[in-house]
Amino acid sequence: MKSWIALAAIVAAGAAAVVVGERQKIDTPASPQALLHFVGDTQQELTRLPMRLTRLSDDEEIRIGNELARAYGVGWKPEGRNEDEEEYRAVQAYVDQVGARVAGQAHRRLPYRFHYVPSEWLVNAFALPGGHVVLGAGLLSLMDSEDELAAVLGHEIEHVDLGHCAERVQVQAGLRKLNLGAIGDLLSLPVGIFQAGYSKEQELAADREGTGLAVAAGYSPLGAVRMFETFQRLYEQRQAPAKSPQQELSQMALQTLDGYFRSHPASAERIRQIDSLIAERRWNVNRQETDLGVGYIFWSRQAGRQLSSHQYEKALGLAKRSLQLKAGYLPALLVWSDASYYSANFLDAAGGYRRILETDVAPATARLYAAALAAAAVRGRAVRDYSAWLNANPSLQSDPEFTLELAGLKLLAGDDSAARKIGDDVRTHPEPLGRLGWWYYRAGRPEEANRLLAVAVQQRPQFATLQMGLGWVLVERRQLEDALQRFGRGESNCERTVPDAARESPAWPRSGRANLNGECDAEAHMGKAVAWWLSHDVPMAVGAFSSAAAEQPSWLNPQWVAGTQPPLVARSVAELQAEREKEMREAQKRAQANAAR
Repeated sequence: MKSWIALAAIVAAGAAAVVVGERQKIDTPASPQALLHFVGDTQQELTRLPMRLTRLSDDEEIRIGNELARAYGVGWKPEGRNEDEEEYRAVQAYVDQVGARVAGQAHRRLPYRFHYVPSEWLVNAFALPGGHVVLGAGLLSLMDSEDELAAVLGHEIEHVDLGHCAERVQVQAGLRKLNLGAIGDLLSLPVGIFQAGYSKEQELAADREGTGLAVAAGYSPLGAVRMFETFQRLYEQRQAPAKSPQQELSQMALQTLDGYFRSHPASAERIRQIDSLIAERRWNVNRQETDLGVGYIFWSRQAGRQLSSHQYEKALGLAKRSLQLKAGYLPALLVWSDASYYSANFLDAAGGYRRILETDVAPATARLYAAALAAAAVRGRAVRDYSAWLNANPSLQSDPEFTLELAGLKLLAGDDSAARKIGDDVRTHPEPLGRLGWWYYRAGRPEEANRLLAVAVQQRPQFATLQMGLGWVLVERRQLEDALQRFGRGESNCERTVPDAARESPAWPRSGRANLNGECDAEAHMGKAVAWWLSHDVPMAVGAFSSAAAEQPSWLNPQWVAGTQPPLVARSVAELQAEREKEMREAQKRAQANAAR
């Protein structure tokens, strides 16, 4: 992992080394953006310097490229979670396959090698002399089809095939007074000189010939067109101000493309060129594009980001697309289930969690499954379905981590025998004890819930889930001042929201749900809102309600609230929403009246 992270860092900062080696000085403060802009302004001049270049032999170019690739750390796989390595191998094998197919059409018979860098901050691709082509996850994640990938790889292959990379080495060696025959000298060249782009003529030539390679390999020329259309959208997105933290994060990644946008021809011009070639060479535009074979990985990650932004419909669409390409893919399935849950499609969510449990038996997923079944509130179904799953897994039938949820579902159905028994088993274990208290609370039995949660909080006062669980119970008991204190303590400990069992699930950290602090903060604010509302402190209640709704929009969905909360809370939330809407209408009327004066 250290090697490819180092490569990504080198790529992002590589332009700085170009600047250091040149004669010009920059008066503005140093920043990645400023450096990339400088590279974009100067790189075309570097390729037109009046120096006489003797073409390198293939063997010499290959030797130089191999040494540079080794120095830059190209070709190293990440080390970490097994699932990360599996994804890396899958993407690398796929890029190798497509790359070999396209490179088979190249004029120069070089040992082309393709290197996937699994960093979403690398929104780019570049080539090194001799046939090394590097592709970042950030760029691959923008693609929808294999044809787009073929066009990008074809473009980079042509920078090698047409001698642009070798020429760049010679130009830079001349500028820096380096000995081309001394590998030690050449290893001082920063990777940014290959990432920064080439002259307009060279870029357009790589577009023409690279698309030709892709077409000759059996791909649609529209893959290139759609990739350039994506670049145009990215350029427009980069110019627009960010309106949310998620957009800010996205724009931070796109900063690495600033130099690209400045040093490459305008996307519209590149599209016009391909359109002309389609007409001139009569390329087949009716050839159907092929889905990106590893798109399920990137669409799932995009779905996770949409889930974190509470864009549930978009998350569902992307997760569904991922699952259509690879059925049962755990990160996509968890996002789909979570998005269904927060959209109040509880039975869909329960079905998704059940599918996850077939391959990933984790207590966290079992809790989600039970919670979705409980929220669906279909008479008799919750106990029946959860029992069927548990009976299919005999090894879990004596594990309180899993049997506790069945006891809770039975409690909702009016049978408290299992809950009483398991309460004796977990009385010294605060997390399951608190979970059992939550089930009593959901079953409308606040006295038993208060007894269990109070003990759990005494044992683990730092756990946000326990503090807020007790807060809700105190609301139900109308001990509102005490409830406000519990929600305040819960909010201050929101970093402790992800249970240890969840971290053991390979699906969890890759689903977009690794950080639940926003959900925790929303619950704390809504708890305060309800407590203040029942205390008749309307301004404080409405303010806290607005904060909770902004952090977790599901609180604005009456079906979701009714499915996940007892009647008192559901009624209070509905009243708060009506009060806020009334205040917003009155504020709008006042603003209109002031404007009319």
